Parts: sequence; structure tokens; C-alpha cells
Amino acid sequence: MAFSSKLGSLFRQNGQTPMISSMLNSLRCMSTSTKKLFIGGLSYGTDDQSLREAFSGFGDVTEARVIADRDTGRSRGFGFVNFADDESASNALSAMDGQELQGRNIRVSYANERPSGPRSFGNNGGFGGSRGFGGGSREDSSF
Repeated sequence: MAFSSKLGSLFRQNGQTPMISSMLNSLRCMSTSTKKLFIGGLSYGTDDQSLREAFSGFGDVTEARVIADRDTGRSRGFGFVNFADDESASNALSAMDGQELQGRNIRVSYANERPSGPRSFGNNGGFGGSRGFGGGSREDSSF
């Protein structure tokens, strides 16, 4: 993926942004499985079965999964659909990206595999910082 990021910044510098997304999507296809699609913008009423039904017209769906919040069990508004072959996934992406599903316009793209290893949360709005989870007192804070 670092290569595709570098390539994207190179094209942006040269003012050739219209073809960037198609080229980067092609590169992503080469570096990841093209059988797995990411589906974003799902209605909270969409479940695994309705997601499967929406995409089964494009080929053999091996798995359809809506991601749920682990604490509440409520949909997080996105999911994944796996196909048995690349062509079915490609056809589904072309036909379904931007289409309405249960009252919401969905976004469909090839899924990027999550890098292995521990996840880092960074310091942008998370629990990071010098006081951690509850360090410091109200008196020494700068509120």
C-alpha cells in the first residue's frame, strides 16, 4: 500500500487527479484478494441475510457479514461480502456502488486486509495523553 500512496502523491503533484482513483483501485486489486468487498453506509436494519440477498444476484456469495458493535450488538453501518470468484465481486462492485439498499445509498469497494499485529490507537481523541485513564486531578487540570 505504501507504493500506491507514493504513486498517488506523485500524480497529485503533476495535476493528474482524475485517473488516480481508478489506478489506485487497480493496484489495490493486485495486492489484495478481489473476492472480498467492503460495504459502507448500511442501514442499521440491514442484517447478514438481507446483505447476502442483495448481492447474491451477482454470483456465489460465500459469506455476508454486517459488523456489529461488541457492546451494544447494534450494526456499525458497514459489512463485508465474500464471493467465490473475482468476476462476481467485480460485477457486484460496479453495479452496487452508490445504489440504494434499505433506504441508504451504499458504498462498495474492495476490502483491504487489516495488517497483522497489535492495533495502535494514537493520540487523536482516544485515551492517550499524559493523564491516561484518570491520572491527575481536577485541580491540576487546565479546564
